[in-house]
Amino acid sequence: MGQQTFSDIEYSNRRKKTKREEFLEIMNEIIPWDEWVALIQPHYFDGKRGRPPLGIEKMLRMYLLQIWFSLSDEGVEDAIYDSYAMRKFMGIDFIHEQAPDATTLLKFRHLIEESGLGKAFFEAINRCLEQCGHIMKGGTIVDATLISAPSSTKNASGSRDPEMHQTKKGNQWYFGMKCHIGVDAGTGYIHGIAATGANVHDIAEASKLMRPEDEVFYGDAGYLGLNKRPEITEDPHKSQIDYRIAERPGKKRSMDNGPARDFYCHIEFRKASVRAKVEHAFHIIKNIFGFKKVCYRGIAKNLNRLYMLAASANLLMCARSGGWRSQCA
Repeated sequence: MGQQTFSDIEYSNRRKKTKREEFLEIMNEIIPWDEWVALIQPHYFDGKRGRPPLGIEKMLRMYLLQIWFSLSDEGVEDAIYDSYAMRKFMGIDFIHEQAPDATTLLKFRHLIEESGLGKAFFEAINRCLEQCGHIMKGGTIVDATLISAPSSTKNASGSRDPEMHQTKKGNQWYFGMKCHIGVDAGTGYIHGIAATGANVHDIAEASKLMRPEDEVFYGDAGYLGLNKRPEITEDPHKSQIDYRIAERPGKKRSMDNGPARDFYCHIEFRKASVRAKVEHAFHIIKNIFGFKKVCYRGIAKNLNRLYMLAASANLLMCARSGGWRSQCA
């Protein structure tokens, strides 16, 4: 921001910062802005016709606010005017400039989606984490979660999204998409993402989320039998991986009390203690960033948003662990 205003002086005398302000300060410090701006630059508007385009970093900051706080295009514009913390993160001084409008953000979001930059940001963050030794490799945890979509047909087309599907979990039917992620078994950072319709079985995407360096694979009971599938048995590397898959709950109930049952429970506990790390990643994406429902029609746009959320989740986990103070950040 530019020259200090009376509002800045007033806010600086507060006794306590809000959680939103603390979060934005951390993300402002840890995000490699220069690298992300350089990724957008080749795809950005050249400004030869029409009014001059706004700065890339300013639009990127507005776009990140939108996905972090799960806001609409109009909602994030209003929030910037309403929230001092967001205005400070944007670097806007209302004496000299106003917040970008919702239409400008819409065009920028479409540019990000059409250029596949969400995946580029995610891969750039993971390269940085690998260079600094924050991603250990050697083992992968894979899991999937449902992201619901509107099932109503009361819309202009009179139909549901054709790329979304329904599935049954327990005794409940769900309609939407499924997010599959691969997490580093040592640190919990997300290293791979896939998105499908909700009717696709978890096991179908598992092999795509394995890395060439992986020696161990962790998964819940939904991945039983993975090591017998053709894409695993026919691959020289994947066929040699140690698959530590959780057993079904019924197996424990069928066992008699004794040393064998105790040993079985100990092994399952050890598997679960490692596998729990994938739930931390889902917690950030779904509960902190609020991505419990799809935001757009189709898989591609929502997958781009997932890549951005996964990159942000990795940065947030790095910040919480203190790794953001390293040279990598």
